[in-house]
Amino acid sequence: MLSDTQKPKHLLTILVEDYFHVGAFENLIHQRNWSNFEPRYEQNTLKMLDLLDQYDTKATFFVLGWIAEQNPGLIREIAARGHEVASRGFYHRSLKNLTADEFRTDVRRTNQAIFDACGQKAIGYRSAEKLTYASNEWIFDVLADEGFAYDASFLPARSDESAKRFAHQVHIGGKAIWELPYSTRDLGIGLFPISGGNYFRQIPYTLMRHAVRSWAQETDAPFVSYFHVWELDPEQPRIAAASRFNRIRHYRKLDKMEWILHEHLQNFDCTSIAGHLGILSEPPAVAGGLTRSQGLSSSKNAHIQPPATAGGSDTPITVVIPCYNEEEALPYLANTLRGVTERLESTGFSPNYIFVDDRSRDSTFSKLNELFGDDKRFRIVQHDTNKGVAAGIMTGIREAKTDIVASMDCDCTYDPLELANMLGLMTEDVDMVTASPYHREGGVRNVPSWRLFLSRGASFLYRRVLNAKLDTYTSCFRVYRRSSMLGLELKETGFLGVAEMLGKLDLTGGKILEFPAILDVRLFGVSKMKTAKTIFGHLGLLTELSKFRMFRKSTSIKTSLPLEEKSR
Repeated sequence: MLSDTQKPKHLLTILVEDYFHVGAFENLIHQRNWSNFEPRYEQNTLKMLDLLDQYDTKATFFVLGWIAEQNPGLIREIAARGHEVASRGFYHRSLKNLTADEFRTDVRRTNQAIFDACGQKAIGYRSAEKLTYASNEWIFDVLADEGFAYDASFLPARSDESAKRFAHQVHIGGKAIWELPYSTRDLGIGLFPISGGNYFRQIPYTLMRHAVRSWAQETDAPFVSYFHVWELDPEQPRIAAASRFNRIRHYRKLDKMEWILHEHLQNFDCTSIAGHLGILSEPPAVAGGLTRSQGLSSSKNAHIQPPATAGGSDTPITVVIPCYNEEEALPYLANTLRGVTERLESTGFSPNYIFVDDRSRDSTFSKLNELFGDDKRFRIVQHDTNKGVAAGIMTGIREAKTDIVASMDCDCTYDPLELANMLGLMTEDVDMVTASPYHREGGVRNVPSWRLFLSRGASFLYRRVLNAKLDTYTSCFRVYRRSSMLGLELKETGFLGVAEMLGKLDLTGGKILEFPAILDVRLFGVSKMKTAKTIFGHLGLLTELSKFRMFRKSTSIKTSLPLEEKSR
């Protein structure tokens, strides 16, 4: 039993990862796109460090190797403030996707990144997901071989695992390694997690407070608590494509976490795992902390910047990006365009960009100027009234100074890096190249099935009306020959106008090619398309295109008749 003056002993663990790394979004966000997101882990980690300093508390920081490699200055700061730096793996990958050899490679790469950043050798590991004893104990063999002193990845779930609820040693192959499992409460019918993070936010804290305080009455073993640095960031970008369950799981009660941490640090005697075990990691190679004013980040993507200007130019092109209420998506787009520019320049193109703000109601126009206004390769045009996405594309085409013009969605539902490959199809006899997810070599990811049904249905009908027998007619991701587009007169200026552009180009003799592409779900914001209106609109447009085709066919017949027949 503790005396009245003693505080319960807690092992405090902090997970250094960003909102786009988390398991809740792993099916939506791919590792190759991480560099496109607005990074917020640095500011959140600094906030956590300041909070720990306020209570003179030390902790174990489980760091992603990706972050250590991208931002070594931040890892040095953690170590310089006296905290333990441990491994979270390199890419936040589930062990279900790794073999033993791949897992060994992963922890080695992470430890090297941590050592290069701060000079500490990581002696502790926590996996990307909570592990079960039944199927994951094989990791102890790898961790022991690699010189780890402890693991903190396991969540006991059954009452018959009560002996493994507390810190214990695992002996394997003549070596011993400590396991510090997530703390749980035995409800008799099973073990319930009470160790922090999402459990503290989702469950009424009155209940969690009681469960945590009762731990010391049950055992002398230390309580293991954890928090993510992104949980201190209620203003983080929202991933709109996530399921309702995952949105609740990730975003609910984020504003609750800071005051919970204050109470936790005030009421409990917290320390790092290495400190508790009496295992001192090697001191940091760089003594003394960095300050905010010195600039911690050496990350390539720690601060959003428009694409850097690079020398060398071949074929000039213009990329048109229509925008309407896209404030949330613009930071992601800004980072994406940096990679697009590098890719285009490496394949012989010199890109310029035209943003067409379709009279947004949010701060899109001011955000565009903030992100791109100082770069001469970017022009920002604003409509006087909201006209629609097709009108935005046509405005950009008219404003362009190059004969090759591309258009892309602001939300990057198609991979903009594919633009270089699409441009390769624009030979002199081609008027348009359009991205096609329904092409046999294309694909879709995470898009609702009802939307695919409607889109495929529209494509089926357009194939019956138009000369070009394509798989997709409604994509905004395209490359155009400007001279072929300027003469087109559109009745539709919104989403329907995108199909009308292709349809009228086709019926006036334009050559159109498809490029197989992957269509992904929109991550930020919401779609502006009105489903019912769009369905009836497509039916009306198909009727108009049929009339247009018949009119042109009739005109062509009359033009080809002999003079004596025309005069009858």
